[in-house]
Amino acid sequence: MQKNPGYVQALKYASLAVAVFIVFFPIYSVFIGAFKTKVEFYQSGLRLPDNFFNFDNFKRVFKVGKLGLGFKNTFTILLVAIAGNVLIGTMVAYALGRFEFAMKKPIMGLYLIAQVIPLVTTQVATFSVIQALDVYNTMYAPMLLYLGADVLQIIIYLQFINNIPRDLDESAMVEGASLFKIYRSIIFPLLAPATATLIILKTISIYNDFYTPYLYMPSQKLKVVSTAIYSFVGPNAAQLNVISAGILVIFIPTVVIFLFLQRYIFAGVTNGAVK
Repeated sequence: MQKNPGYVQALKYASLAVAVFIVFFPIYSVFIGAFKTKVEFYQSGLRLPDNFFNFDNFKRVFKVGKLGLGFKNTFTILLVAIAGNVLIGTMVAYALGRFEFAMKKPIMGLYLIAQVIPLVTTQVATFSVIQALDVYNTMYAPMLLYLGADVLQIIIYLQFINNIPRDLDESAMVEGASLFKIYRSIIFPLLAPATATLIILKTISIYNDFYTPYLYMPSQKLKVVSTAIYSFVGPNAAQLNVISAGILVIFIPTVVIFLFLQRYIFAGVTNGAVK
């Protein structure tokens, strides 16, 4: 017995409509709530705000919640961590992709093992190392923790390196170029699409991370955006309109990054595999 094509089509559209509602309803409620007063928020329900030019909630978030300080600290950590991450990641991928040595496979295996080990099981050892380095409660702690290249980064870089002709390396060696100069002048520039992809992914990951800065930077002067909004929510739990404004402010940068740079994400992940 064949199913009714019209019924199946309607069911598909209905399921898509439900999925869209589930995804966008929280965003809609946060957006309209950010422009409402406290009384209006609790009395108007899901209706649009009376005044979209009411920015009092945003002013309060930046003044009391210190989001300005959070953004400053976040971008400082991002700048150092991303620069070091790209440098280490490209060098590791260059060594694994271009040279044969005894520990090559074990090193790649260790990257894979580290990826599947739950982070919570290693936090005692990690915390001890951070304290031993005397960087606890400083911005150097998350910077050091974010520097490490993960297995996804290595795999993406390796896909690109494996498609760079080795003839370029050999020609450069004939001209007297050292291995470091080959990396700096040939390999690194040709990894630009993969680097752009990893910068975007790492930026979003670090920006959204709460656990690392909360654990390793408890000082009020070292707030990042995630810990700043967390500290603000506690004493202001009843002011959901102000909390909505804070969530919206934090939400905007990641949306902008994804909307304008998503083509680099998809291109960087797939280009190395299809060449």
